[in-house]
Order: sequence, then C-alpha cells, then structure tokens
Amino acid sequence: MLEVSDEIRSRAEGARAAALQLSNASEEERNAALEAVARGLEANAGAILEANRRDLEAAEVLLAEGRLTGALVGRLKVDEVKLRNEIIPGVHSVQAQEDPIGRTLAATEMDHRLKLYKVSVPIGVLGIVFESRPDALVQIATLCLKSGNAVLLKGGSEAFHTNRALANVLIASTRGLPGIPDGWMHLMEAREDVQAILDLHHLIDLIIPRGGNELVQHIMRNTRIPVMGHADGICHVYVHAAADLEKAKRICLDAKIQYPSGCNAAETLLVDRDIAEEFLPEMVGIYKRNGVDVRGDDLTRTLAGNALPQATEEDWATEYLDLVISVKVVNGVQEAVDHINRYSSNHTDAIITEDRAAATRFLREVDSASTLHNASTRFADGFRYGLGAEVGISTNRLHSRGPVGLEGLVIYKYIIEGNGQIAGDYLGEDAKAFTHRSLAETWTPES
Repeated sequence: MLEVSDEIRSRAEGARAAALQLSNASEEERNAALEAVARGLEANAGAILEANRRDLEAAEVLLAEGRLTGALVGRLKVDEVKLRNEIIPGVHSVQAQEDPIGRTLAATEMDHRLKLYKVSVPIGVLGIVFESRPDALVQIATLCLKSGNAVLLKGGSEAFHTNRALANVLIASTRGLPGIPDGWMHLMEAREDVQAILDLHHLIDLIIPRGGNELVQHIMRNTRIPVMGHADGICHVYVHAAADLEKAKRICLDAKIQYPSGCNAAETLLVDRDIAEEFLPEMVGIYKRNGVDVRGDDLTRTLAGNALPQATEEDWATEYLDLVISVKVVNGVQEAVDHINRYSSNHTDAIITEDRAAATRFLREVDSASTLHNASTRFADGFRYGLGAEVGISTNRLHSRGPVGLEGLVIYKYIIEGNGQIAGDYLGEDAKAFTHRSLAETWTPES
C-alpha cells in the first residue's frame, strides 16, 4: 500500500466535508452553480483551447513514436466547435435535468402516525479516474455537482494542460456561490495520486474508472472501495436470417465507423449462414470502401475473398477502438447468443431482424447492459438515452447498469416520521400490529 501524502489526504477530507454541505444545497443553488460553470467555459474559451493545443502538440510527438494511438489522440482534441456545440450545451443539459436528490421513492404507513419514506440522497465522495478525453472532466464534474456529490478527479497525463484549464474554470466559477462549498471538486495530477485515492476507502465512497481494460482492471485489483464501470466495450451486431439487408448495411456501417474509438462501437459482426452468401460480399466491400480492416472466419473469407486476414480467437475478445472489425458466420440465433455471451464484455449488442420472436429471444438472452433491435450499438449513450450527460457506462450487476447519468449517482436513505412510538409496543401478547400500507405521498422537510 502506498503511503498517502498529507496533501492527498487533506483533499479527500475536504471533499468529505464538502459532500455533507453540498448534499443540503437546494436545487436552485446547484443549478445556479451550473449556469456559472457554463458562463465560465464561454468566457475562458481561449485559455482552454490554447491548453488543448499544447496537449495535442505533445500527443502528435508520442503518436509518431508509437506511444499513443490515433484513436486516443482523436479523443484528446477540444476545438471551438466541440466546446461551444457539445461541452457547454452539455452543462445546460445537466442543469435542465430533474433534480435527483430528495425524491420519495416509496412511502409506507407502518402504523397510525408512523410513516416510512425511502428518499434519494447523494452517494457522497466519488473518485473518478479517466483517460484521454478532457471533455469527460466537465461531464463528470457537472453531474456530480447536480447530484450533490463531491469529486476527486484524475485525468490522463496526455490531457494535463486541458484538464488543468477546465478544472480551474469550474472551481473558480463556483467559488463563493450560495450553497456550494469550497472543496467540492479536486483535480489530482500526479501518477501516484491514482493509487493514493484507491487507498482512501474511509473517505471515498465510489470509484468510477473511464478508460481501457488495463486501467479498469488495475483499479479493481487495488482498492477496497466499490468500483462502478466497464473494462471493455466488445460490442456485436448480429444480422439474422430474417434481416432487412438494407437496414443491416446502414446499421453495420454506422456501428463501426460513426465513432470507432467509442466503447459502444461494434467490434464483431455475426452473420446468419442463411444470408451470408448474399450479404457478406457486399458488406465487406462497404467496410473496405470506408477504410475498415476486415478480419474473417473461414466461411467469411471463402465468401468475401481469401485476401481477408484470418480472424483468430484473440480477435473475438479484442476491443479494437479503431477501424477494424472481425466477422463470423453463425448458424442461427442460438449460436449468435452463445458467441456473444462467451466473448462480449456485457456492454452493448444488437440484432438486425424482422422476426419478432428471434428479436425477443436475443434481447432477453444476451447478457449485456444494453441490447438493441434494428438499431446501431452507437445509441448506447447517456445523452441519446435522454439521461443528459453520463459519468460512464457500467456493466456491473449492482447499483447501476448501462449508461450512468444522474440516477446512478444517488442512493437512498430511510426516514421515519413517528409520534412517540417504541419498538416494544409491537412485541409480546398485546403487541400492536403494523399496517404496512403503501402511501401515495412524498416526504418533505415539513412533513
């Protein structure tokens, strides 16, 4: 275990104190802070873009040396269009979301004038470790602010200057605002800070990694703090025998090339044997014309040309994050489902078919956070789901699954409103009986 420095511990303790205050900030106060963040990003656009230019220059050198991939460099870029058309509107989108705090999830009458309420509350202090994409810093921080959580952020070194510029804007924009405590957000910049925050299990409530498999696996192995996230995005598109092949062509192409470095981009195409001879040669040609490197199993190579590289066992388990796809011919829905459940990362998988029974079977039996029928895997995204921005995508079995927005950043507490009742009254021969009747009412501080 790494010795945690006094500075890191102090920041985490400050975040813990800030979380308690922020959880009691009103929705109006949190929304006003988000509006201030949006204005701050607009006012400091020049400094942000200059910082990103410095990071991109350094990244191009690393790319030339083979130490960074082109996909990672692409994720790093923040230009004026992205800032004004995506990042700032994203802040407004979070601001416009319904308040996730203080919702009454259930209300129960335990007995006369003894009521139980299940009410949503912030998680507390989040530790977020993310790679490459500096716009993720704004998404994550604003989601935390809206949901009343304090946050410790650690970005990738390749985005050092951009992350610092963005964090400075967010911290300065919210400093001194009503209800918003200092210390609600901290940016960690040293490599060793990652392990330091992983050791602070008594101060940090949840770790969310956003990055590649190596990062996520390292975090899962080296902390006692609960981890929410996904290790890989090995996503599949299965073209069923009853597919509309024109739909299939559009969806298969979009799922691969619309944003190949996205974790919801397709990495494997499965094609039903009954349509493979008709569909595969044309689909492979479409991929090739769009710069996609296609790898195939034996039958795919026979049908689409032996010049294709052979897909290996390793390919089926690989997240390329690039213009590469592996293709396999399967015998029906069962083989497709079996292949996906063996090799997928439980992230996002799609079936293309006009057969409702086949679609229903696939949607139910594929064990992934998102399953789609006649739609691109690229729809698996918090914004497209109407969740606003997302803090990440989770393939966990507990708490949250799929794109995680505001709903995934709150938990709940139980509140009882009584009138002098004691537990002893409900024990023994003359015990009172609980009514346990559901109530259609909400808890408020004035309840």
